[in-house]
Amino acid sequence: MNIRYRVELHQSERDELKVLLAGGKQPVRRLKRAQILMAADQGASDAEIAERVVCGMSTVTRTRRRFVEGNLEVALSEAPRSGAARNLTDREEAPLVATDCAKPPVGPAR
Repeated sequence: MNIRYRVELHQSERDELKVLLAGGKQPVRRLKRAQILMAADQGASDAEIAERVVCGMSTVTRTRRRFVEGNLEVALSEAPRSGAARNLTDREEAPLVATDCAKPPVGPAR
């Protein structure tokens, strides 16, 4: 088995991951990445990690790569997502919000 990205955590990184996994409110993706790194540090294969953490093989590979090429924080964090471009500028949106929040005129219900 050829492991391209070998994860070797320092003791301080292990301690940080243990604290992260021990409790507190964290996003699920961050916790799964922490579990992946802990299992990879213990020498588990990608297939074993994917089965244990219940994620895809690409997630395991990507997390390993991000740790090796970056650091612990890079591996645990979310990459910014592009999202859709805004349709209106702030100046165009302001009158619509003001109209929507204003009291309706007196008269018919509709």
